Amino acid sequence: MHKQVLLSALATALVIAGSSPAARAQTPGSWGSWLIGTVLLPSTAERKWGGYAEVQARNNGVARQYFYNELKAGLSYDLDKNFTLMLAGGRYATSDYRDLRAGPLSVEKRVWLQMVLSQYMSRLKVEHRYRVEQRWFAYRADSSETRNRLRYRLNAFLPLNKQTITDNTVFLSVYDEIFINPKGPVLERNRVYAGVGYQFSRRLTVQAGWLHQANYSPAALTKGQLVPQRTAAKNNVVLAVVFRLPNRTGTPASEHLPSQQD
Repeated sequence: MHKQVLLSALATALVIAGSSPAARAQTPGSWGSWLIGTVLLPSTAERKWGGYAEVQARNNGVARQYFYNELKAGLSYDLDKNFTLMLAGGRYATSDYRDLRAGPLSVEKRVWLQMVLSQYMSRLKVEHRYRVEQRWFAYRADSSETRNRLRYRLNAFLPLNKQTITDNTVFLSVYDEIFINPKGPVLERNRVYAGVGYQFSRRLTVQAGWLHQANYSPAALTKGQLVPQRTAAKNNVVLAVVFRLPNRTGTPASEHLPSQQD
């Protein structure tokens, strides 16, 4: 019963996201690509601490027109098998792909506190991720600003050839994530992802998928005229590689959910 309810809720979220004005306003050929490399220090049953480091590159087109990168790292603590806290930070740089030598147009530094709740059912695995972010921006024109943001992601995993996601497992991953700006617009961004992955071993997992990202700009009053909310949407091809460092101390966890840290 719980599985049917969760699957129905997730399917509904994807249908709503896919039928939204942002999705319908998508212009043909507007595809980008993301490449994500992550190194994890996994926790164990005895040692609750873990961590990760990640580098990410994004292109305006598919494997061309590089314009953006992320460098991130964090420290996690398992309160129990289903409940993990994390403190992390990162640097995010955006450039003009037509003039990379000029340096970044903007550099963002970010710190966040994250809580992850996991549900392990007979086959379906579900993850709820809650994140609070503090963000500092520096622009090339010597201006700066500070923003806060809230994020929630519902992520479901379904192993295809096994009951659990362990060695030599093919799995599906689907998620929907909303980004909330307390100052408005309330809904700042929405991401929908669907992909397939393969866990070669406890150390190596690879995922490839499609990600639709929609950004929402607030309505504004300009020269006495109301400019309505604007939406910019883009499809992306995502390739993610995760490497888990060997952990010789303690008993390894029986199953790790192959979540993307982004």
